[in-house]
Amino acid sequence: MFKTIKNIWHVKDLRNRIGFTLFIFIIFRIGTFVPVPGVNAAVFQSTTGPENGLLGLFNTFSGGALKNFSIFALGIMPYITASIIVQLLSMDVIPKFAEWAKQGEHGKKKMAQVTRYGTVILAIIQAFATSYGFNRLYSTEMIPNATFADYAVIAIVLTAGTSFLMWLGEQITEKGIGNGISLIIFAGIVAGFPTMIQSIANSEFIVDNQTFMNVVKFLAIFIVVILIIIGVIYIQQAIRKIPVQYAKRVVGNKMYGGQNTHIPLKINAAGVIPVIFASSLLQFPVIIANFWATHGWAKWVGTNLSHTKPLGMLLYVLMIVGFTFFYTFVQMNPQQMADNMKKNGGYIPGIRPGKATATYLTRVLTRLTMTGAIFLAAVSILPVGLGALAGLPQSVQIGGTSILIVIGVALDTMKTIEGQLIKRHYKGFIKK
Repeated sequence: MFKTIKNIWHVKDLRNRIGFTLFIFIIFRIGTFVPVPGVNAAVFQSTTGPENGLLGLFNTFSGGALKNFSIFALGIMPYITASIIVQLLSMDVIPKFAEWAKQGEHGKKKMAQVTRYGTVILAIIQAFATSYGFNRLYSTEMIPNATFADYAVIAIVLTAGTSFLMWLGEQITEKGIGNGISLIIFAGIVAGFPTMIQSIANSEFIVDNQTFMNVVKFLAIFIVVILIIIGVIYIQQAIRKIPVQYAKRVVGNKMYGGQNTHIPLKINAAGVIPVIFASSLLQFPVIIANFWATHGWAKWVGTNLSHTKPLGMLLYVLMIVGFTFFYTFVQMNPQQMADNMKKNGGYIPGIRPGKATATYLTRVLTRLTMTGAIFLAAVSILPVGLGALAGLPQSVQIGGTSILIVIGVALDTMKTIEGQLIKRHYKGFIKK
């Protein structure tokens, strides 16, 4: 591995790309501390810890920018939401979008442009809702004597921050290494690790008098975390190869087709998107209830729909499983895959082309998706239960989603670097 890292710096283009990516990270980190004008962020500090569900999740993704209510407070989430909406609409919901999705690179550019416009619209709406909602929650202490003009200025600043982050991500994709948007989220999560470690160090878990028990707990947690990381890597890399045979065709004096290939079906094809969807949906009623915090029903919602409570945890798991199936089958349509194979003269050995192939792919994909859904749910709730049993502070009990994102992005970036090295006759990270 060390030799591979050394080889990276021997390739000028790769060295420049990594340096450019690190430079963008520095800009991103500086922006998380630039305050929005006219906002007293001090009254907002106590609401964005990880123990506060969705807000804590967003704060983690933004690298602490939400807690500081900086120009990057909205983070890159409006872009992710816009991307998901555009992707769903391209599934024959809007014919024009479906047409662009089939036009290759030219269509991708049009879809990307629509996504940018959607990001700006969603960011403006979210910025107004965030500033107005929290200012009302804190009895106008957050934005004293606020007027519509004040909210408009804050919304413009936050939208500009999100647009700038979106542009930075695109620059990383074009001139850096890896997927820029994913790497910005990765940088935000990793930036919170020192704070998480400090929270553990300052907690009763470390400072009480049970030294031996603390050492045992620490070692047990360390081993479990390592096992979780190994499991995440194993599942993220696991694929099921469906063999495909293409029939031979004679065109003029040349023969085409006849080759054997396969369809790679990932166990966790949905990635971390179902976890984000489930977290958002579960915590939405909690956020609404906070505006009527003195009412009995609001207290019940805030207490029982937390992902750390039995009811909230059950709903959280069910929604993760449901969203995993939904998003996987949106991305990978078995009927469309079967039709494409049939048009190109391909077939799965032992399976008739057409409807029988679609049924077979649906059955295989359902089994794989169930495994992936259970895996996502386990990784998401295991750190919560582990932290509660060990007596860790709540600020470090929402690590499941972060672990999935960090490992997933790290693996994708490693593959990109490895591809660049192999292309230049250097060995990659993994010896084959």
